[in-house]
Amino acid sequence: MHNNVYLLTCTATGEQLMVDAADDPGRCLDLVAEGTGRLDHLVTTHQHWDHVRALEEVARATGARTYAGEDDADALPLPPDVRLRHGDTVRVGELTLDVVHLRGHTPGSVALAWRAPEGRTHLFTGDSLFPGGVGNTKNPGQSFESLYADVVERVFDVYDDDTWFYPGHGDDGTLGAERPHLGEWRERGW
Repeated sequence: MHNNVYLLTCTATGEQLMVDAADDPGRCLDLVAEGTGRLDHLVTTHQHWDHVRALEEVARATGARTYAGEDDADALPLPPDVRLRHGDTVRVGELTLDVVHLRGHTPGSVALAWRAPEGRTHLFTGDSLFPGGVGNTKNPGQSFESLYADVVERVFDVYDDDTWFYPGHGDDGTLGAERPHLGEWRERGW
């Protein structure tokens, strides 16, 4: 599935946070070792199988505190230690990440936003936002209307064009590159 796994490190304290232990626990743990060697926090952006295959093993091997959106928590192979809601924050050493609940791809999908000291926001979007459109909403229980509304209101209406976003698969991008296409996304329905 070519999932992306992200590792954030607080350079002041060495605390680390992983976004989506998607697959291949060995590679996930190697990534942690390349950083500070410890994993303190493990956030799952949503409940889909391709984002949780290494969750149990990585959590067990590291003792990391686990997090997931409240409405996806019960569907995970490992119950999270923390159930996230829109507006919550996750602290990683001296870093604070804002939780953005984005309904539609799954009921409890979350994104994480971190504002770097120079002012640029970095947004980890799971499968809710990609270069070229929002995530898949063609399966039962998914809703394009909900996801599109949340992405517009909770992402594009909040963060500026310099915001860099990192999806669960594929390449990253900026909100500025995508903003002119919001109307096209609405019209095509994805």
